[in-house]
Amino acid sequence: MFIPNLLSTESGSESIVRARIVIVEDEPDLRDAVAEYLGASGYDVATAESAAAARSLVETQSFHLAILDIAMPGEDGLSLGRWLRSKLPIGIIYATAAGTALDRIVGLELGADDYIVKPYELREVLARVRSVLRRVPQPKELQDNKAGTDRRSVTFGPFQADLDGRLVTGANGAVIDMAKSEFDVLEIFLTRANRLLTRAAISEAIGFTEDTESSRAVDIRIMRLRKKIEADPANPKFLRTVRGEGYIFSLPAGDGN
Repeated sequence: MFIPNLLSTESGSESIVRARIVIVEDEPDLRDAVAEYLGASGYDVATAESAAAARSLVETQSFHLAILDIAMPGEDGLSLGRWLRSKLPIGIIYATAAGTALDRIVGLELGADDYIVKPYELREVLARVRSVLRRVPQPKELQDNKAGTDRRSVTFGPFQADLDGRLVTGANGAVIDMAKSEFDVLEIFLTRANRLLTRAAISEAIGFTEDTESSRAVDIRIMRLRKKIEADPANPKFLRTVRGEGYIFSLPAGDGN
């Protein structure tokens, strides 16, 4: 929903705001494949297995584009699309089964920006996502940024984290390549700086269940994050381990918003 400056692996462009996409699909393998592919292409991606789950997501966060399966159990994608348009200035791509021309026509009449026919190639999905995001209106957060509206930002050492734009820059304004999962963890620490966080607390903030696998996933994300923000990851200055307790992000006095 912003025109030229989307961060993607192919365009090489950098943006203060990354497009946020929600994928609503009841087939888990397809849903996960599309989410992983678009995430690797530079977008922030959330998923929902049903219209009800998507409605819950939208109550707590905004999106610039939705990819909606039309034929889902319960509420269908067409009905969900109408509801989304009543809530957000959002781009919509409908996914429809081959041969269901009526669904495609109805979807376009309801204001869909595009549609894809299942089964589809992931490269086709990416091409249509980019096309829709070029055509739909520019998002309010980018307009606000251009107008000089204050944004949530945190400075630590040579780094500047734009929490609203989900962007981290280093020395000389160089953009730090950071996966969504890594930024999620960083945001948790920056908004709770100088406080001890247990693995369970971090898992809960991310939305994980509290179990051994989740704890390991948290540790892996922290390890990757350290490699990007610490001069010496083995002896971290910012993201420190408190043995037997958890982690703490040390933010010196004077740093912050």
